[in-house]
Amino acid sequence: MKKNFVSNSTASIRMFKNDFLERLSKVQFYVPLIVYVPVIAFLFWKALWEINMTALSFTGWFLLGLGIWTITEYVLHRYVFHFEPEVEWGKKIHFIFHGVHHDYPNDAKRLVMPPSASIPMALGFYFLFDWLLPDTKVYPFFSGFMIGYLFYDMVHYALHHANFKSGFWKKLKQHHMLHHYSDSTKGYGVSWTFWDHIFRSNFDKK
Repeated sequence: MKKNFVSNSTASIRMFKNDFLERLSKVQFYVPLIVYVPVIAFLFWKALWEINMTALSFTGWFLLGLGIWTITEYVLHRYVFHFEPEVEWGKKIHFIFHGVHHDYPNDAKRLVMPPSASIPMALGFYFLFDWLLPDTKVYPFFSGFMIGYLFYDMVHYALHHANFKSGFWKKLKQHHMLHHYSDSTKGYGVSWTFWDHIFRSNFDKK
């Protein structure tokens, strides 16, 4: 398999000539927490206090949203982030969205999704689920979905910057590092490896 360029530098490379666009492409790891924790709290309030949803109903829809996030994470990473068109402009878009992370995996400012990309995506998912789900069920469902997303972002940052000694987290980090440094056509699960087993994109254990 062709080996791509991978930098060991921790520097944050410049992607845009325009200073404003360049700033939008970088983000500190804690920014998604600042943006989305209040949104999740609002969804909790809407479900539990404004419409008085029962705890059982809330929990069921919340867990469903969390579960749907896990497959969404896998599908986005495998079929969207790793889709590289043959045309030159398509290659540039792929590099901006995900290729830069594979070339410069130690760039700390490009390990979580910047709000300039995550907010439009989150709005798109919210309106999709609001259309698909029964009335008001989007509140607990989307709160679970968004907690899954925040977990993914924080785990992704930790996998690149934390040193785990043993157990689950060490195995998860090994799984993600193999995706970066061994075979980028496998190991698409970041915060969950479950779907790699289901869709046979896991690494061979030798």
